[in-house]
Amino acid sequence: MGIIYKTESYNIIGAAMEVHRVLGCGFLEAIYQEAMEKEFMYRKMPYKREKKLEIYYKEELLSQFYVADFICYDKIVVELKALNTISSLEEAQMLNYLKATNFKVGILLNFGERSLVYKRLVY
Repeated sequence: MGIIYKTESYNIIGAAMEVHRVLGCGFLEAIYQEAMEKEFMYRKMPYKREKKLEIYYKEELLSQFYVADFICYDKIVVELKALNTISSLEEAQMLNYLKATNFKVGILLNFGERSLVYKRLVY
């Protein structure tokens, strides 16, 4: 069995690498989010920005929801961070989002370090 959404994941990470190459580290997350949206448009990649996702508990819809930074290709959750380092807390948070929303793949992007750090998580 191959890697799920391999090409799509590669495209998202490539776009993030370009944003980090141009801007570097040190900006607020909102700057990277706007730049990522522009890069997705340049590359003609399908995305939705700040998409509200429903969360279920035991098959029951909760009134609270999760807002993803991006949903790309209608199937990959993309979360942006601008932290000194990504910890297991951010990874656990992404896995919880995937579990609660029934998405299979999430990509965590950290623009806060000298080199882009990314984690591709599969639930």
